[in-house]
Amino acid sequence: MKFRTLKRHFKEGIKNTLRNGWMTVASVGAVTTTLILVSVFLVVMLNINHIADGLENDVEIKVLIDFTAEQADKDNLEQEIRGLQGIDSIEYSTKEEELKKLMESMGEQGGDWALYEQDNPLNDAFIIKAENPHDTGSIAAEIEQMDHIYRVNYGQDYVDILFTFNQYVRNIGMVLIAALVFTAIFLISNTIKITILAREKEIGIMKLVGATNSFIRWPFFVEGMLLGVLGSLLPIIIVLTGYYFLTQNVEMLQRFSFVQLLPFYPFAFQIAGLIIGIGVVIGVWGSLMSVRKFLRV
Repeated sequence: MKFRTLKRHFKEGIKNTLRNGWMTVASVGAVTTTLILVSVFLVVMLNINHIADGLENDVEIKVLIDFTAEQADKDNLEQEIRGLQGIDSIEYSTKEEELKKLMESMGEQGGDWALYEQDNPLNDAFIIKAENPHDTGSIAAEIEQMDHIYRVNYGQDYVDILFTFNQYVRNIGMVLIAALVFTAIFLISNTIKITILAREKEIGIMKLVGATNSFIRWPFFVEGMLLGVLGSLLPIIIVLTGYYFLTQNVEMLQRFSFVQLLPFYPFAFQIAGLIIGIGVVIGVWGSLMSVRKFLRV
């Protein structure tokens, strides 16, 4: 396409957007209303996914070493574990360190375990993390077959429930976001259709004098894109203002250590780009769907 032709399409699209007056306002309002819902839900889902990823990445395998294992046996066991596929990290923890962690995790009651410092009943251990948290179970099963293993713990029941729950949340979130986007496309296409009705005769004349479908579509493409961009501005302002306030006042969330919100930067730029992108898709697709029936002359 020639630059002059492209320039004409953009000029015509901008002119139509301005000329339609209140219908443009109605179209932008439809996009804005829907995008506010989409963007709020998108922010919630992205943070839920972030929290879910954090919980999954915290899943670890604790390999308790047999009391009878010598240092050479422990070294060999470590090398054997490192040789497994999918191992991200492995850390050796002595029974003294394990006792210290236990005492710290029990708070004020942890002092009662100080009696066992001289006669420690705990095992030395390897703390292992998988590259893919979903491989934790299979890696734990392989380690259980090795020599000098007392027990392998990774909270199987908890981990399985966690992975299943996270998968359901992600799938439901994607379905709801897609449903909101399609609802927005339907609303914007019907709103724009009203503005196109006034130009039905004009489109018919252009078709009769030989104008191609793409030549007629391009101004509407530009108009839909502008409506999408304009309709995304207010949702961006509302959502980012609210999210900034939330990130600056998270005292109520700090009691839950696993609740870690995405930092405002660069999340603000990412969510703004997503909202504008969704707005453009909604506007363009809605416009093209609306003009399609009028191209059949």
